[in-house]
Amino acid sequence: MKKFWSVLGTAMLIALVALTAASLFSCAKKPAKITVATDATWPPMEFVDENKNIVGFDIDLVNEIAKAEGFQVEIKNTAWDGIFAGLAAGNYQVIASSVTITDERKATMDFSDPYVNAGQVLVVRKDSSGISSLADLKGKKVGAQIGTTGAIEIGKVQGVELKTYDEVGLAFEDLVNGNIQGVVADSPIAANFALQNAAYKDKLMIVGKPFTDEWLGFAFKKGDTKTLKLFNDGLAKVKASGKLDELQKKWLQ
Repeated sequence: MKKFWSVLGTAMLIALVALTAASLFSCAKKPAKITVATDATWPPMEFVDENKNIVGFDIDLVNEIAKAEGFQVEIKNTAWDGIFAGLAAGNYQVIASSVTITDERKATMDFSDPYVNAGQVLVVRKDSSGISSLADLKGKKVGAQIGTTGAIEIGKVQGVELKTYDEVGLAFEDLVNGNIQGVVADSPIAANFALQNAAYKDKLMIVGKPFTDEWLGFAFKKGDTKTLKLFNDGLAKVKASGKLDELQKKWLQ
């Protein structure tokens, strides 16, 4: 009998130690707080509002991921010209700043699963009809910022006249004034002017979906698989819950 209780006691002790270790491992697996860098100068993705708060699509998405995975987030407004160097130096764990996933960047940093396509879209006036693509504007003028992907895409469509601008806001102003019939720009930029801008949102609309693939992702220090997995797991939950679709409707549609 003593032997039985001795064996049982040993087994219980081993189980307790294993349970404690597993609990500690589980707690250690998820940090209490993660610092996220963003260059808050690109509405509607990330910007500083009238109350000096950093807001936008990326910020909302990061907060939803944090909620899904049970950690806190500290947002750090960081200038773009040093944002990648700061990641490599370990000044923060994540960049959430409309970073396009490219093969060149993959060589020096890791990326989450893509979460939105910031490809080129076409913006027209709301009083336009029968327009769903660039091809529908043959014989018309379409504007874009000089040297951008938008300008390149317009140039590919035979019969569409490209008008370039030093700053994309001037193209949208010309569109509202009827001097051109469309503008091609990155989808977040288009959303900012056509959907968020009080002066334009009742006059402009985005037609169709992005016609180039320029996927955005969260960036991580090379080899930081722990934080990467945490964000990917949270992103998957946000997608499955439908919350990502809600954020896209709020900020980008």
